[in-house]
Formats: sequence, structure tokens, C-alpha cells
Amino acid sequence: MAKTKTSAAVKNRYAAKAYDRIAIIVPKGHKATVQAAADAEGESINGYTNKALLARLGLEEWPGAE
Repeated sequence: MAKTKTSAAVKNRYAAKAYDRIAIIVPKGHKATVQAAADAEGESINGYTNKALLARLGLEEWPGAE
């Protein structure tokens, strides 16, 4: 079944309520380095950078995460 604009809109509304967005800007050509590192761990760039942020903060999971 094809995704519709309605389902995308619903997902976007949920994401806006449940998540904060942070844009990360890296020098041109370095996104591929991050992507390769994430791929090597079997993760998305988002998952990889979230784990990196948690490690830098000295946390194992986000406070209040269920």
C-alpha cells in the first residue's frame, strides 16, 4: 500500500509533538565519513549521533525516556 500525504502529515505532527530537532552542520564531504561510521555500526546517522551525544553527556539514555 502506498503512503499518502495524510499519513505523512500525521507522522509529521506526531514528530513535532514528540521530538526536538537539532541541525548538525559538518564541513563539505564529511557527511560521508559520519554515514560510513553509522553504517559500520548498523545505525542511521540520527541513531549514531544520538549515541555520540549521550556518551559526551555521560548518559546511557535520555532523561525521561520511556
